[in-house]
Amino acid sequence: MATITIEHQDQGARGRYVARIEGVADEAELTYARPSPQVVRANHTEAPGESRGTGAARALVERLFADARAQGFKVNPACSYVRKLADSRPEWADLIAH
Repeated sequence: MATITIEHQDQGARGRYVARIEGVADEAELTYARPSPQVVRANHTEAPGESRGTGAARALVERLFADARAQGFKVNPACSYVRKLADSRPEWADLIAH
């Protein structure tokens, strides 16, 4: 199984998580906006080309929610993939911004 490395690029009001997969040229990403210090709005998740089907997109969402738990912010899952995954994980219910 290939190693997935995730980098968080925080630019204040915006940012992204980038997944790089060992041996794969394409990067997967989850982009977000921060409408307030307490909320991150997950806007878009994409796993293009060879990164599709590697688990990279799931790993990005899991990292976002791990950071939310550790740093004390809520997630607004505007991205349909993030919403779908969050709906399947009851342990994240307290991290969803309403």
